Amino acid sequence: MSLSPDAFRIHDVRRHPLCVFNPANAQAGYAPQWEAEMEALLAAGRPFTIAYVELDPEESHEDRKQRGLWLKHNKARLGRLCKAQISVEPDAARRAAAARHGDMAEKAFGIPHEAVATLEEAVALTRRLTNPLPLHRPADDDMRAWDNLS
Repeated sequence: MSLSPDAFRIHDVRRHPLCVFNPANAQAGYAPQWEAEMEALLAAGRPFTIAYVELDPEESHEDRKQRGLWLKHNKARLGRLCKAQISVEPDAARRAAAARHGDMAEKAFGIPHEAVATLEEAVALTRRLTNPLPLHRPADDDMRAWDNLS
């Protein structure tokens, strides 16, 4: 299944498998759209990460509650494909705070969390997590797959 960027408002999927959360479009009442986008990411069946760039987490109680319930009910499905939530925070103190918050979310929802300084680091991390190198070199007839990993 292909991911059409036009169908997404809360996440920028143009760099998929890296999906970047767009806080400007996460206004009060956004949770149903967020859910639809998460379902589309899962339906695509391919590993991905979600990056939050310099996020100041302000959301309505209702949105937080709806997202939390969705995450709780879809923990296993999400865990199979979402390889990490990534906080992108250039400021070291804020990055440390994001890492602490991410540790709590990881315990609650089972999705690994990483905190990095730049979007470029998030891209590199996403590549490592979604394209793990095979443990052994494939046979000659599988070399095309090996060559496509880079």
